[in-house]
Amino acid sequence: MYPAARRDEIVENLHGTPVPDPYRWLEDPEEPEVKGWLLAQEELFRAQAEPVRFKERIAELLRSGSVGVPVWRGERHFFSRRTPDQEHAVYYVVEADGTERALIDPMAIDPSGLTTLDAVQPDKEGRLLAYQISVGGDEESSLYIIDVSTGTRVEGPIDRCRYSPVAWLPGGEAYYYVRRLPSTEVPEGESQFHRRVYLHRVGTSTEDDVMIFGDGLKMTNYYGVSVSRDGRWLQISASEGTAPRNDLWVADLSSSPAERPELTVVQEGVDAQTGLVFGRDGRIYVHTDRDAPRARVCVADPADPSVWTDLIPEDPEAVLTDFAILDDLERPVMVVGWTRHALSEISLHSLESGERVGEVPTPGLGTIGGISERPEGGYEAWFGYTDNTTPPTIQRYDARTGETSLWAASPGAVDVPAVRTEQVTYLSKDGTQVRMLVISPVSGEGPRPTILNGYGGFGISMTPGYSASILTWVEAGGVYAIAGLRGGGEEGEDWHRAGMLGNKQNVFDDFHAAAEHLIATGVTTSAQLAISGGSNGGLLVGAALTQRPELYAAVACSAPLLDMIRYELFGLGATWNVEYGSAEDPAEFPWLWAYSPYHHVREGVSYPATLFTVFQSDTRVHPLHAWKMCAALQHATSGSAPILLRNEGEVGHGARSVSRTIDLAADQLTFLARHTGL
Repeated sequence: MYPAARRDEIVENLHGTPVPDPYRWLEDPEEPEVKGWLLAQEELFRAQAEPVRFKERIAELLRSGSVGVPVWRGERHFFSRRTPDQEHAVYYVVEADGTERALIDPMAIDPSGLTTLDAVQPDKEGRLLAYQISVGGDEESSLYIIDVSTGTRVEGPIDRCRYSPVAWLPGGEAYYYVRRLPSTEVPEGESQFHRRVYLHRVGTSTEDDVMIFGDGLKMTNYYGVSVSRDGRWLQISASEGTAPRNDLWVADLSSSPAERPELTVVQEGVDAQTGLVFGRDGRIYVHTDRDAPRARVCVADPADPSVWTDLIPEDPEAVLTDFAILDDLERPVMVVGWTRHALSEISLHSLESGERVGEVPTPGLGTIGGISERPEGGYEAWFGYTDNTTPPTIQRYDARTGETSLWAASPGAVDVPAVRTEQVTYLSKDGTQVRMLVISPVSGEGPRPTILNGYGGFGISMTPGYSASILTWVEAGGVYAIAGLRGGGEEGEDWHRAGMLGNKQNVFDDFHAAAEHLIATGVTTSAQLAISGGSNGGLLVGAALTQRPELYAAVACSAPLLDMIRYELFGLGATWNVEYGSAEDPAEFPWLWAYSPYHHVREGVSYPATLFTVFQSDTRVHPLHAWKMCAALQHATSGSAPILLRNEGEVGHGARSVSRTIDLAADQLTFLARHTGL
């Protein structure tokens, strides 16, 4: 039934433990044998696939389009919008008189739909725009500059700019940015790393760029860089990979040249994440989780940015996520965004004392993103809002009237089905309280076919949001549940750390307990329960299906990490050992060995129906993880439930066109429906 896959007798001894790796040959996508195996898997997937369901409805619901939070530069503002028939969002500028012009349209750049817009940054005056694009899902961003008034290209492409911030100096003549060293200057296999901070002058060769920071530091470091609105203060941060901590420096550009900024330490060697906002009132506002796992805002004097005084202290329940300053008022205020058990709220505080003076009305119990203000000050704030039945909207808050109003809606009119959403609390294996969103049809009772989704890593929170897939599934009679597992950020940094490194099993225990809760409360049965996750969430469902195969009927495992012994050798894996640990470290190897899904596949077990979906151009998580795991499960399973691989070309880990999104979602839902009885 399954394509032949040879099993090699490869066993490595790591710290006294024999580690078998029979499918290591599948790590090389250029090998003819691997290409042949992938082709056979594609034929098997197509042969097994039933007529695709749901596709039309997912497409209908995605015709809502989307809209992004505005970025203001004087009377000009910038924003993104995707209309019902567009494959990608377009980036616009709006003039003071309301005239709107498209600046970056990915489909105009590349009608194939394979080019994505990765990042944008207007200069401080709104006259020039930096933007970054990549092709075919590789996320290898190239940086360009255009003139906003004319749309003409000023410079670019500048390559090796993946994940680069752009920090403009006033006047638009120069900016700081982050770029990797050329591959010719680094050891083989390390070209994805070795970033540096540079100063670049617009219109000059990158050969003339001045290296500002990063020389001699760790190869896996990521750097942040920003310049205050008045151009006086430079801020540089450094994080080792995705570590939940950073070192931070500032420089006064009024007393040291932009090419040789004299950096002063704000924090170094401290186990906390901190960022600075240079206020228009001369104070520094410090957003930090230092001594405050749910975060706080402090104030500091630029003369000594390492001495902080609490302004908005840590809340015992809510996580402080965001803030904006509104100062064109008799009594200036700080608008503060929070998530309380993954649901967003906004409070108002005196800018002087931090005292809570009110709340900002929000449209409902959902997710708020990107509170923005005018850089020169004002009395207005804008923020994004979405929930399970509301496509993205932009809300405007007026501090003079205290009112919130709809500023911009997603442009497409769609008939959104009525669903019932509730947040439930359940106990994990060790007694920890975990929360879960359960989205179900408004009428009728269970048990029903159910998809349980989770992530549980990197401090990322699972918050409510508009999803065409979820709505399609629930409208068809299913239930969709999203568990806020440890490892995420739903309850702050302590919650993250309770699910990372040596605590990773807590994440899987939280997930199994969520499944057991759904079964015990009559929502579903194990024969009707599917699990779904992508990336670190793919690791989650990979661990779940190997640890508790009897608990789940079907699995959708997308772009997963599954070989946790060798994950550091591929993609961006070397930047994640601060989250997972390293197999090279004898103290950390046992953590990974205890759950690595690929190494816990056992022969003679009846595994649930499993669909692996991977992306050939994925430069974050190499598809080899799913290839090896798929071969192992196909060899080992004693049951009749299919183990299938959907291997997609010319897309990667991140953004993709709408039509590609629809195809993937429909294939996943069709598979899960077939094996849960929907």
